[in-house]
Amino acid sequence: MREIVLDTETTGFDPFQGDRLVEIGCVELLNHVPTGETYHVYINPERDVPEDAFKVHGLSTEFLSDKPVFRDLAKSFVDFIGDSKLIIHNASFDMKFLNAELGWLNMAQIPNAQAVDTLAIARKKFPGSPASLDALCRRFGIDNSARTLHGALLDSEILAEVYLELIGGRQPDLVLATATRKTDTAVEDDWRPRPRPVPLEARLTEEEKAAHRAFVEKMGDGALWAKMQ
Repeated sequence: MREIVLDTETTGFDPFQGDRLVEIGCVELLNHVPTGETYHVYINPERDVPEDAFKVHGLSTEFLSDKPVFRDLAKSFVDFIGDSKLIIHNASFDMKFLNAELGWLNMAQIPNAQAVDTLAIARKKFPGSPASLDALCRRFGIDNSARTLHGALLDSEILAEVYLELIGGRQPDLVLATATRKTDTAVEDDWRPRPRPVPLEARLTEEEKAAHRAFVEKMGDGALWAKMQ
């Protein structure tokens, strides 16, 4: 199962009031394990970055001025995410901006059902507790010391760790079952432990053996240890 942990940075809160995307960061998970594949772009918003937004993510109008605009990145982004589930913290915010940008290009919208909202998961799992990304990092002991500013790729990497904890740990699909392993001759799906060809040498001293026998004798003939000797 392929999932994409995603975060965006924007110039503000509402794409229909002139705000735009300035950064997208994605981390790929395969069967709940990070693969090392990422997608990260800075985007020229074709407008000035407000001071408040600059304080949040540190991306200035000058820095973004020579970056590609969204229409030049849209296809590569859509190709990367495909139809994979999108793991997003406060998904409605990011989805609103992504679909606004895609809509302005007459491209297909990303279905809301494709997004998994970790904020909603956290609020359901820990009702009444803070559910921000920083709060969840503190709860799960995840190091976010590098997060002095919001950055889309860094936040996606941190969110990937938080998400795996929220759904039950770093390897939620791990089960204690016999593994199916291929060899050069056959598939070993009926593996069973076998006796050691040479038994391990006993580590008990004679004094310890004598003390054990004396202890068992005190328990009487009906004791389980007496029957097993």
